[in-house]
Amino acid sequence: MLDPVTAKLLMYAVKTAADRDSRRQMLILILAPAIGLILLIAFILYLLTNPFSLLSRYLTGNEAGAVKDFQNDYGYNQTLGIHEKDYTEGSGKSYDGVTFADGQTKVVYFNQLDNRWANKPYGTDTIGSCACGPTSMSIVVSSLTGQTVDPPTMAEWAYENGYWCSGNGSYHTLIPGAAKHFGLSCESIGLDEPQKLVNALLSGKLVVALMAKGHFTTSGHYMVLRGVTKSGKILVADPASVSRSKREWDLSIILNEARRGASAGGPLWAIGKGS
Repeated sequence: MLDPVTAKLLMYAVKTAADRDSRRQMLILILAPAIGLILLIAFILYLLTNPFSLLSRYLTGNEAGAVKDFQNDYGYNQTLGIHEKDYTEGSGKSYDGVTFADGQTKVVYFNQLDNRWANKPYGTDTIGSCACGPTSMSIVVSSLTGQTVDPPTMAEWAYENGYWCSGNGSYHTLIPGAAKHFGLSCESIGLDEPQKLVNALLSGKLVVALMAKGHFTTSGHYMVLRGVTKSGKILVADPASVSRSKREWDLSIILNEARRGASAGGPLWAIGKGS
């Protein structure tokens, strides 16, 4: 038989241990959801900063090809391969002094494949392969502000401010971010608002569009819509092709290919003078 003092001590020890276990269980119940939420946020941030690379790393064969096709169709991958027609036809040339004055706004044209900067860096990529976004914004800023901001300058700014997406081109936030930085207004236009798009161009604004593969690209590709003809055709400034920039395009082609490229952010960005 235990004496009363020893029995009380044992009961106290058991109660203390039980309370400690209860507190531990309570702490786990409180912390588990918080830790789970933190891990989920971290995973989402990883996907945003490395679009689909986590999936493609573990997939092979047709599944990996499907991931790549999704990237291309929806504008995540804005790379221009060295074997593509644009690359082979546009490389080794200078487009110095090229302008377009047949739209509502006189446009200063830049080409990402220009031999003055095609091989210069955009992050760890090159301007020629991945900088259609910065080159498009070079066109916009140089045309609307009167100051010349060439693709190397814009690419460096985009990289330093976190808009470069390794191996995929540029984050969609580059367009409104660069417009704001250079003192320009920027408005998102929905793809179900074709008249609003036309009105923006007629008023002298330039519109940046992210195109899916089709007439303009085999992957995702930024380009500038620079005007409307009397017959309602759309004029463009394609940073990968001066020949396409000299053609007139049906609005339906622009909208259909921009619609598939509109995966995040505003599908079309109308940019004008004044913030």
